[in-house]
Amino acid sequence: MYKRRLIQHFVCLIIVTSVLVKSTAFAKPQLFMAGDSTMAIKHPKDYPETGWGVPFSEFFSEQISVINLAKNGRSTRTFMAEGLWQKILDDLQKGDFVIIQFGHNDESAKKKDRYTTPQEYQNNLSLMIEQVRKKGAQPILMSSVTRRYFVSDKDNLIGETHPYSKLVRQVAEQTKVTFFDMDKITREYFQSMGDELSSLRFMHIKPSIHPNYPNGVKDNTHFNHLGAREVAQLVLAELKSSNHPLIQFVRKADPKHLTYRYH
Repeated sequence: MYKRRLIQHFVCLIIVTSVLVKSTAFAKPQLFMAGDSTMAIKHPKDYPETGWGVPFSEFFSEQISVINLAKNGRSTRTFMAEGLWQKILDDLQKGDFVIIQFGHNDESAKKKDRYTTPQEYQNNLSLMIEQVRKKGAQPILMSSVTRRYFVSDKDNLIGETHPYSKLVRQVAEQTKVTFFDMDKITREYFQSMGDELSSLRFMHIKPSIHPNYPNGVKDNTHFNHLGAREVAQLVLAELKSSNHPLIQFVRKADPKHLTYRYH
């Protein structure tokens, strides 16, 4: 009898401990990132191509977990169909945050594997926002980052190439969600640099320079390390200017960096 009670007590202890461990695992706030290749973590074979979500995650302290689930070629439809969105919902807890940024692939009408109609696109974004809120988490909606296509060398003007950006803005107005217009922000940022300097932020590599691109590459959609970091800084600036709750988790500067000077 004593032995049986001891075993029962031991089993109860294990159950209680597992519950406590599970609850502790989610005690730390989480920031999820849902998007496409412009945000995604890259395979080494694609370097120096870099999604802006990579340097962005380094801005935050150990007080929050940053989970970047953005993936190349995904639209709102395929991100949901492949279970990536459900993975976020399964792990999402009250007090968490979710950045949602799609558009590049949704608007690609010629690519039927990823294309999403305007109405489907807006419905998907609205559903994502609703589901995040139901979990007690905070969604952050963003328009797509700009493509680098100068339409006027004289005036240094980058053309607006995202027809779905206006659809994101409409969803933001309808749902009253936190919204950063990264299409406009990044377009103005790279436009101010002009053609030559802005090209240094994108995947422009001459032949025989990088082993991953022996024939060279000229890509005006995807960022290199420098471009990704600067876009991440633009997002951080938006968070700060809006006094968003995420700011409390930004890494504090090391005191020695405040007084550091080159000699």
